[in-house]
Amino acid sequence: MPGANLTKVEAAERAGVVSNAKYTVELDLTKGPKTFGSVTTVEFDAKAGSSTFLDLIADSVSSIVVNGEPVDTAAYADSRIALDGLKEHNTVSVTALCDYSTTGEGLHRSVDPSDGNVYLYTQFEVPDARRVYAVFDQPDIKATFDFAVTAPKSWDVISIGTVGDVEDVDVTTEPGTLGDKPAETARRWTFDTTPVMSSYLTALVAGPYASWHTEYANEDGRTVPMGIYCRQALKDAMAKDVDYLFDITKKGFAFYNDQWKVPYPYAKYDQLFVPEYNAGAMENIGTVTIRDSYVFESKVTDALANRRVETILHELAHMWFGDLVTMKWWNDLWLNESFAEFMSTLATAEATDWSNDWATFCAGEKSWALRQDQLPTTHPIVAPINDLNDTYVNFDGITYAKGASVLKQLVFYVGRERFFEGIHNYLTGHSYGNATLADLLGELEKTSGRDLKAWSGQWLESAGINTIATELETAADGTIERLALRQSAPEEYPVLRVHRLAVGFYDLDDAGKVVRTRRIELDVDGELTEVAEAKGLKRPAFIMVNDDDLTYTKLRLDAASLDFALDHLPDFADALTRATVWLSLWDMTRDGELPAERFIDTSLRALATETESTTFRYALAQVSTTAHHYVAAVRRDDVLEQVSDRLWKLANDAAAGSDNQFQLLKAYLGYGHDSGFESNVRGLLDGTLTLPGLDIDNNLRWSLIHALADQGLIDADGIDAELARRDTTENREFAVGAKAAINTVEAKQWAWDQALNNGDLTNSQLEAVAYAFSGTDSRELADPYVGRFFDTIDWVWKNKTYHMAETLLNGLYPGYADPAALVKAGDAWLAAHDDADRALKRLVVENLAGSRRTLAVQRYNDSLL
Repeated sequence: MPGANLTKVEAAERAGVVSNAKYTVELDLTKGPKTFGSVTTVEFDAKAGSSTFLDLIADSVSSIVVNGEPVDTAAYADSRIALDGLKEHNTVSVTALCDYSTTGEGLHRSVDPSDGNVYLYTQFEVPDARRVYAVFDQPDIKATFDFAVTAPKSWDVISIGTVGDVEDVDVTTEPGTLGDKPAETARRWTFDTTPVMSSYLTALVAGPYASWHTEYANEDGRTVPMGIYCRQALKDAMAKDVDYLFDITKKGFAFYNDQWKVPYPYAKYDQLFVPEYNAGAMENIGTVTIRDSYVFESKVTDALANRRVETILHELAHMWFGDLVTMKWWNDLWLNESFAEFMSTLATAEATDWSNDWATFCAGEKSWALRQDQLPTTHPIVAPINDLNDTYVNFDGITYAKGASVLKQLVFYVGRERFFEGIHNYLTGHSYGNATLADLLGELEKTSGRDLKAWSGQWLESAGINTIATELETAADGTIERLALRQSAPEEYPVLRVHRLAVGFYDLDDAGKVVRTRRIELDVDGELTEVAEAKGLKRPAFIMVNDDDLTYTKLRLDAASLDFALDHLPDFADALTRATVWLSLWDMTRDGELPAERFIDTSLRALATETESTTFRYALAQVSTTAHHYVAAVRRDDVLEQVSDRLWKLANDAAAGSDNQFQLLKAYLGYGHDSGFESNVRGLLDGTLTLPGLDIDNNLRWSLIHALADQGLIDADGIDAELARRDTTENREFAVGAKAAINTVEAKQWAWDQALNNGDLTNSQLEAVAYAFSGTDSRELADPYVGRFFDTIDWVWKNKTYHMAETLLNGLYPGYADPAALVKAGDAWLAAHDDADRALKRLVVENLAGSRRTLAVQRYNDSLL
């Protein structure tokens, strides 16, 4: 379907033809479970005599009328409607039948098995508005939209505009519209005209959603209605949190206005928690959709509760940065995502009760950025985007997390007050329009007085990551003779950057805590920077380069500081410092510069007292990766058994009902290598064994079931019996995932076939099956799928949508197979597919990079024996 892949050149050509667009969209949601009616009328100006095209992905098109004249429907081909011989002012009407999706793209339809309710929602980023109506689907052809929706009478309908009118109509729903429920009459919802906006930010949500409402006294004197929505099955769980979520959102409104001096610009603000969502959330104007796993029916980690707050504030930040001012083309996607990520972290740290959120950012987002930036597919923050397929794969750790890290450095570089003054000017100067990186930098240069062109060239337009290593010479009396910072860059990206950072000195206090005793700010510029201020000072126990995590770099500590960190990691008093040090230790481990078992030992000791939930969560994941993949091959089984035993002991020693206890148990369930594993898990399931303060609720129960499946200790019938206890959307996902996790040849074959061939699986069920298939740490089960995986790549890419192909090619990748065999097979595939789509090759290359790293780090640890 090449017409679905818009190129940057085509978009620029079309933007040169089309202007002043206005849409009227009428949708009929009463036509059954497979398709819906779509009638689009678009008015626009054009150059007389020119040609262009509308985007549309539809089941069928029954009518095309251009300037009052019917056009042969053959003009609709290859996901485009050809428009020729245009006038200065044009009106085009398209009548189509479009498909509901079960893949989270376009208009997604979900049926909740617990009550039979049907729920709809749209997801249009990158360019999937065309799955619902005919549209010039690119960010720089902004327009106004008038939506009218005919839907079952029992449903609510929510869209971008405020509701203008709701009236009963003489329409009866067709069979299947409401699932197994009887037919009913319909209503027509008419919405007020939207502001000028990009098509990917329009939205429609419909169904019998439960809802709560409040208001915000906006800083410009307006009253902004606010709503929160979720499925009826989650109503009781949401009711417990809804006041808190409203409060977080209102704090975000106030914080952003205080920083930018630009009040919230839109008429309303709804947050809709929707099922089977591919992303975390989406910033549709005033109509934010959020995955409903953020509605907490069961106990969750504090890390996830923290992430929910960040997500809410991230999407709210987009109302200004991305929605009010939108990038011109997707190469400036980072302007949306990096800024929202930075601002949501700042707001969470300064305006909510999650005051350690920069430690959370370091442990989570920054570690993601470092990992992404060391892949062969790394790219500049301002990524080259030649077409839409390039865009799909650039929703990554560079666009989000590295960009946010670099913005944090930029704020420190130019000064916070001047930075936000420039943002104010940028937002007010480009309101309701499109902008580019040059527009943003121009405003920041005016307010800061700094020339940011060189800075942008280093940080935004060049790929790769620097390493800053500490060089230290100490005199016999313990004073520093020389402290220098040596900056290096990878050979393929030899850019040395200017870093504004701080160096911290740390020592043990009388209570045994490691605390900062001195801080030196300076610019690191070029290969070697002398820290002149340190000369003659007493050498501290630990020297922290990049204190307060102000810049984006890899760190290499001096030898004495490294030894001190390994011995005293849990003793660092400051959460951000601990996270920064821990991340540097992890980076050394995955680079094959720190023995795997030493990292595991240090981390497990630190986990006994760590208080920051996201740091805790990522450390557990890093220990798992190290134990399963990086330790010396002959030591793997012994190390896995030791880690499993220590996690169980830590869980039993943790405070009753604590987040640490919960996370340690969940991590323990991912091993299964200790002799007591089966009795421990079965005991927790049947209640004969308890951990103080720990409730075995629905989700934790399914975690226990999954752990048994991973070890072949429960079969498919046992899993079906568990599902029969409570059949819900979430539990169906848990059940298919547990079946796919069963560690038998037959179960893996079933999972492989289900993932590739069962078209009835929802996107969330498909994800659960694919990742559980590859999640069992048995080489004997994984090795036979090396060849099968590479043999099926082409079929997947040809027959699946991008998001489903991504899920399959990442989820089914047999990462526990022999890494040497994976690298050999992957290299052969790449050699035979030199002309494959860049997006496809990137997925393959990134998976192979993980296997290459595993091989290299294993060999390093083998060499230590």
